[in-house]
Amino acid sequence: MAEGADVIDLGPASSNPDAAPVSSDTEIARIAPVLDAFKADGIPVSLDSYQPATQAYALSRGVAYLNDIRGFPDAAFYPQLAKSSAKLVVMHSVQDGQADRREAPAGDIMDHIAAFFDARIAALTGAGIKRNRLVLDPGMGFFLGAAPETSLSVLARFDELRLRFDLPVLLSVSRKSFLRALTGRGPGDVGAATLAAELAAAAGGADFIRT
Repeated sequence: MAEGADVIDLGPASSNPDAAPVSSDTEIARIAPVLDAFKADGIPVSLDSYQPATQAYALSRGVAYLNDIRGFPDAAFYPQLAKSSAKLVVMHSVQDGQADRREAPAGDIMDHIAAFFDARIAALTGAGIKRNRLVLDPGMGFFLGAAPETSLSVLARFDELRLRFDLPVLLSVSRKSFLRALTGRGPGDVGAATLAAELAAAAGGADFIRT
């Protein structure tokens, strides 16, 4: 926080295609002591999990944001979301849950992303969740498909989402697969590429940058 972060994003499980699945019980066990420590220090937290049980626990501990890589598809959980005040980061993905290496859908990727958000925003607001609580994340890297060009296209055009939906946009590009593919470097050697992509996102008007 001392270096300028506004929120700490806490992820109890990896969404990497090669990572092993983690149960909600394990996620909760991992985040419980950390959430308590952050809360004691008054640090706002974003919980990065797509499991409703983990999300419910985090809401009970007063997190400021829920970040769901599935974009909150579980309508049975909407009443609990509606009762909370946390901001909801609704992420688009070409798959459901943990990333894999499938190809992007045919056609213009921005049309696909916009259609996803049209449907998800309608579902969430129809359940009584206020629209001004939503933050849109188009997904990057494997969440957009295996080709790095797809992520580059979204990085260049994400402002179309801000204009269409009049909602804040979050971008997460740090050490993503498309940067490694473009530079031919490993995760530990793409710091400069990450910074360049984040600066491009900031210049393009991104409201949140997750790094």
